[in-house]
Amino acid sequence: MKKILFICMIAIMVFACKSASSTTASTEAPTLSTKLDKSTQVALKGNWVLTNVSYPGSDYIKVTSFDLADSKCFIGSTWNFISNNNKGTMTLTAPSCTAFTSPIVWSINNQGLLVLKIVNPGTKSKNVKEGYLLKVAGVTDNSFELIDNINVGGQTKDVTYQFQRAN
Repeated sequence: MKKILFICMIAIMVFACKSASSTTASTEAPTLSTKLDKSTQVALKGNWVLTNVSYPGSDYIKVTSFDLADSKCFIGSTWNFISNNNKGTMTLTAPSCTAFTSPIVWSINNQGLLVLKIVNPGTKSKNVKEGYLLKVAGVTDNSFELIDNINVGGQTKDVTYQFQRAN
């Protein structure tokens, strides 16, 4: 029995998990008719540090966040959200990971989902047609969470990204 369990765990580790929301999110730029949650957008305005990434099975399963890097590479990353133009930046600086900086375009829709587009250098945000939908939770003056969904063995699991306001 232990051997079967071990083989199953190895199989799960071999097939790295990918965000379920990454390919299903249409992130057309907000238009005047799009209803946005402005009060939450204003609450997120500023500089943030991603302090923790958690999900069930994190000791055994590797999750690639935002189709960029291992989720653990995002710990310590800095994020800037500008609420009046829905732009910003994200910067990954984890020592054992490849450094990465990118502009982002974001908004929070009236369902409480953060609509996020990562914009490659030299690309206009209007030309980025895919992005990510993440649930916004626990918003305070100094912290908030983004929750993504992943598919693990046919089951949907939550990946929680915890943010703290940068000083």
